[in-house]
Amino acid sequence: MKILVVAPSWIGDTILAQPLLALLKRTNPDARIEVLAADWSAPLLARMAEVDAVSINPFKHGEFNPGARFALGRRLRGNAAGAVPGDTASHNYSAAYVLPNSWKSALVPFFAGIPRRIGYHGEARYLLLNERHRLDVARHPQLVQRYAALAGPLPASLPPPHLSSTHEQQQAARRALDLPLDANPIIFCPGAEYGPAKRWPARHFAALAQLVATPQNPVWLIGSAKDDAVGAEIATLAQGTALNLCGRSTLEQAIDLIATARAVVSNDSGLMHVAAALDRPLVALYGSSSPTYTPPLSAHAKIVSRNLPCSPCFKRECPLGHFDCMNGITPQQVAEILHAAP
Repeated sequence: MKILVVAPSWIGDTILAQPLLALLKRTNPDARIEVLAADWSAPLLARMAEVDAVSINPFKHGEFNPGARFALGRRLRGNAAGAVPGDTASHNYSAAYVLPNSWKSALVPFFAGIPRRIGYHGEARYLLLNERHRLDVARHPQLVQRYAALAGPLPASLPPPHLSSTHEQQQAARRALDLPLDANPIIFCPGAEYGPAKRWPARHFAALAQLVATPQNPVWLIGSAKDDAVGAEIATLAQGTALNLCGRSTLEQAIDLIATARAVVSNDSGLMHVAAALDRPLVALYGSSSPTYTPPLSAHAKIVSRNLPCSPCFKRECPLGHFDCMNGITPQQVAEILHAAP
């Protein structure tokens, strides 16, 4: 039995999809689970025990390109060139779970001729999906619940996300980045792909670094190349107490560095969910987004949110101009949480 899962585009959402994969394995222990995902998510999926193979989804956000989607569907089907979509006489996959809600995301499983194509009602997907679920927001307020419910009724507790990281991988990441092998770092993740309204101010990260950094517990800043500018700003303001690694590490190396952290401080971002899946002590900072919808799924995570009347607004930038939801979370407040962590 082979199952195809069309993964979401965001790194954090990909991690929140892992409990669905675990439930599919629990129900079908001998099933082979393959995931169609963006290339930047592939390193995450390679660290998930439930995933047997990853196929790269080459399409950019919003890109249609029906010819290329048809060709990818035929390749995934592995069938003769004369077969037509919907013909189930010969197919590689018994089911496909389509997690994004766009109609374009459902095209490849349709073209692949997969007999069961499962997902939520979305934009114009009536022909593309033949097992469509109605979203019950009140019953499933969290995104992880919504993904997992596609596998059937939810159990009393969902299996938590988990990413593997070996000691050898951790040491290799440090050697590749010329980092001390014996340090016990406090890692800051200052980026957030969605927009500045999700980012704690650089000056606050810098002040926190000055409060908590020690020779044995150095502060390392981790993020993508897009976060390099804010990482450099934090490092400058921190006056030597924070090392900017933003844009220097691959996602695999970021996973292995975070796996060794004494603690992690992060905005609501993909790396926040990585830290949760590695079960590190975590301080998760929420402003414009909702900890009810996408919380870090770890007992070692501490959520900090001011719960203002204007938040969550889900805007990329503060619509009121004051940014009180993040400005009002003080470095001293976060430092106290870190000092109390085991």
